[in-house]
Amino acid sequence: MAQALLEMHGITKTFPGVRALDNVNLTVQEGEIHAIVGENGAGKSTLMNVLSGVWPYGTYEGDIFFDGRECRFLNIKDSEKLGIVIIHQELALVPYLSIGENMFLGNEQTGFGGINWDLTYSNAQKHMQEVGLEESPRTLIKDIGVGKQQLVEIAKALAKNVRLLILDEPTSSLNDEDSINLLNLLKKFREERGITSIMISHKLNEIAYVADKITVIRDGSTIETLDNRAGGVSEARIIKGMVGREMVDRFPKRVPAIGDMALQVFDWTVYHPLYTERKVVNGVSINVRRGEVVGIAGLIGAGRTELCQSLFGRAYGSKISGTLKKDGKELLLNSPAEAIAHGFAYITENRKGDGLVLTDSIVHNITLSRLELVSRRGVIDKDHERHAAEDYRGRLTIRTPDVEQTVGNLSGGNQQKVLLGKWMFSMPDIMMLDEPTRGVDVGAKYEIYSIINDLVSQGKAVLMISSELPELLGMCDRIYVMVEGRIVGEMPRAQATQENIMDLIMQASKRGQTTWVN
Repeated sequence: MAQALLEMHGITKTFPGVRALDNVNLTVQEGEIHAIVGENGAGKSTLMNVLSGVWPYGTYEGDIFFDGRECRFLNIKDSEKLGIVIIHQELALVPYLSIGENMFLGNEQTGFGGINWDLTYSNAQKHMQEVGLEESPRTLIKDIGVGKQQLVEIAKALAKNVRLLILDEPTSSLNDEDSINLLNLLKKFREERGITSIMISHKLNEIAYVADKITVIRDGSTIETLDNRAGGVSEARIIKGMVGREMVDRFPKRVPAIGDMALQVFDWTVYHPLYTERKVVNGVSINVRRGEVVGIAGLIGAGRTELCQSLFGRAYGSKISGTLKKDGKELLLNSPAEAIAHGFAYITENRKGDGLVLTDSIVHNITLSRLELVSRRGVIDKDHERHAAEDYRGRLTIRTPDVEQTVGNLSGGNQQKVLLGKWMFSMPDIMMLDEPTRGVDVGAKYEIYSIINDLVSQGKAVLMISSELPELLGMCDRIYVMVEGRIVGEMPRAQATQENIMDLIMQASKRGQTTWVN
């Protein structure tokens, strides 16, 4: 019988006004893949930060035992000495350093008088081969995709002689192919090297696929641990543990009430802002009606984000050409400010980097998109501003005791609601949603879907990008399929399936053909 590699007993962690963890217990056996699931704000990441020393001994209550020995980590270096390595959701890589430099940053391969670069790159190459990376270790991080960057982080962990690998939302930014490759890699490490893994994820299908055991945390407390070694734990069973009830429908019902044409785009072409000979959007023509949710499906790199950003006042790209019409009238939008003034909103996929000011309050974030709506003669009316923020806190069920709360202290799902509130406050007619539920738990997803349905019931037009095909199929009235900067097909809801969409993508990738399903 496998021995317990990790035991955490009675872990309690309190922040000002919030008990994030309340007597949490966790046991992880050696050589298993152990998943931790729960809603946003349940305490999953906080628990792993306690384990890895991000929150040092003395800032929490409870005991940690690793390999039978009590641990009192004061920082990450202490936990890494024992082979506990954490990979956070936001990758800790330096874009303008090479793969090899990143892998040994803080763990430099030294020689006589300084860093031994030959040893650095040869060791980097060895660990890169273990994770299936074929690039040169001298390649800059900025020149490889997100999926490969995730593999660099895992190779970096191998270089630290990892025994317990902790991954926080490792596939949140990956496409389906990269995700399954990463999950299979964890299985390979378990079988061939005996590496134990703890994985936090909101993608329940991936949890059911890869995990040996699943621990559910709700409201900072341990609810249960499910044994999935026989593969018998369903997504529905996991959801019940997470939210405390059955969820019959993953997507709220909506009766479409599609109205007049809101957005029309003709022959839209965009070039890369730096590599100006590289076309990233190629002759795209799309339309969205009021009261309609239109999806854009495609693999990472298809050009979906670049399309929406360029439509949003040319926020991205160079040498942009084509025609944009709103309500039948042609517009030339030369800045995001002009786009906002004409009723456009773009909800970015990167809420932490581009969407929110994490160090500022909910109040200031929500009103930031149109300060003139809470100002008089150029001076912000604080009472009006707070009233607006309170209004959106209630409408969007943002879970916080006070709208003066710093946004960075909120869970991912509540941050996403603040981002939605920010753009709803701008009173748009056309909302472009880029991965609106990335890194959000199943309960918060349902709430966000309900918000989207409310928006279209008010006559808004919604253009939605998502890498999760079930999300597009569950929410959209029509779906465009995009490959390598081109629209290669359009499907009404009745004919759209995961198989049809992926088949269209594969055919277009191989043949360069455009297919329409009417």
